[in-house]
Amino acid sequence: MEYEPVIGLEVHVQLKTETKMFTRAPYHYGAEPNTLTDPVVLGMPGTLPVMNKKAVEMTIKAGLLLGCKIPETSKWDRKNYFYPDMPKNYQISQFDQPICDGGEVEIEMEGASRNIMGEHRKVQLTRIHLEEDVGKLTHCENESLVDYNRAGAPLVEIVSEPDLYSADEAFAYLTALRNCLVAAGISECDMEKGQMRCDANVSIRPKGTHELGTKVEIKNLNTISGVRNGIIYEIQRQTLAMENNQPIVQETRRWNAEEAYTTSMRSKEMAHDYRYFPDPDLMPVRVSKEWLNEVARDIPELPFDKQRRFFNDYDLPYTLTSVLCPDAKLAAYFEEALTIYKKPKQIANFIANDLLRELSAAGEHGALPLESCKIKPAHIAELVQFIDKGEISNQIAKEVFPEMFRTGNPPGQIIEEKGLKQSTDTGELEAVCLEVIAENPKPVQEFKEGKEAAINALKGQVMKATRGKANPKLVDDLLRQLLS
Repeated sequence: MEYEPVIGLEVHVQLKTETKMFTRAPYHYGAEPNTLTDPVVLGMPGTLPVMNKKAVEMTIKAGLLLGCKIPETSKWDRKNYFYPDMPKNYQISQFDQPICDGGEVEIEMEGASRNIMGEHRKVQLTRIHLEEDVGKLTHCENESLVDYNRAGAPLVEIVSEPDLYSADEAFAYLTALRNCLVAAGISECDMEKGQMRCDANVSIRPKGTHELGTKVEIKNLNTISGVRNGIIYEIQRQTLAMENNQPIVQETRRWNAEEAYTTSMRSKEMAHDYRYFPDPDLMPVRVSKEWLNEVARDIPELPFDKQRRFFNDYDLPYTLTSVLCPDAKLAAYFEEALTIYKKPKQIANFIANDLLRELSAAGEHGALPLESCKIKPAHIAELVQFIDKGEISNQIAKEVFPEMFRTGNPPGQIIEEKGLKQSTDTGELEAVCLEVIAENPKPVQEFKEGKEAAINALKGQVMKATRGKANPKLVDDLLRQLLS
């Protein structure tokens, strides 16, 4: 019998706020353990939570971005459990009245080529709710260490419907979701820093049937690739169990990335296990139309919408739009350069290839951020102008670019200082062409016999002799005249 997987993802995303969800205690990654706490975070007797309005606004923004309905009223609930990572022994979350209902995430699958986007579809969401994060446990051989810095940080949980049907779709979903949230400034979504975490619910069923199988939750998925790999393993494990008539137990399993397998952690909790009840210390959240409209004004263009626009407005190939559009800052940088000189393909090529290469090489731990780059969008636009005017060749531009990146000087200054402007002195170039013709009889003969490509060997020799300063079109014209 052939089986098909059904997958739902629960994605936790830390919001990009300066303070925690129910207290003014700050939160940022990388602080010394247990230095970002206060009596509210530690659950001291007599402390009361105060809601972070900015976190609520960012959750509404995420909901609007992903097409959710924003109910007029949502409320806070206590999720009760006893574990060292939550000192109050309960987590403030949302149970039956979340801030965002429904929604969808557009994903791109196979089929992409140089000029065509891949197949797209929309994955349905169940809800987005807001809660406080928990602390971080580090398990050693004979003890566990707890760091409460993260405890209380604002966290949204984005819950998908069981609407994904392969590990590759789950990978595409997480990639698209991350791009949307980063573009909107809602979160950095860095999984290595714990800013985005994912649990996968995986089941299988006989192909062609509609009833869902027994759900298994996978935890400890620390990268987007890790999510894909963990799902692939779990599909294989469950399929093998079904084929051997072995029961699949509803449970939570832990992904071991080093050895690429899952192990059982515990039986899967149900909602009633947490004994949810409304938090008596917090009033419900009421979202007025005015507040909703105010948040909506700040919704950015979605990455795939931007990609379609770049296709239509700038006639860019997929190879370039797929690099520019997922990064909102890079796309804005590109469009700023276009305000100086409207040559989209040439400018996009320099950004997607040369600029990103230099940024990658300059960073000690990953690529240098774009905002640290000395090259301004106007510099790239001006460089393309120099090429179009015939003042420098593409080859010389490739030499100018690293110098622009290193110094931040405009291209005109570098070209002038290094004497890189192309030679348009016909007499001087003609002398070089005659010399090259005399020294290369074989390609000369081949060209005269009708082999058109043979002239490229001669052009290459001329460019070499002039150190790339000769105007390629002028060289081509002169060689053809001299060989006719």
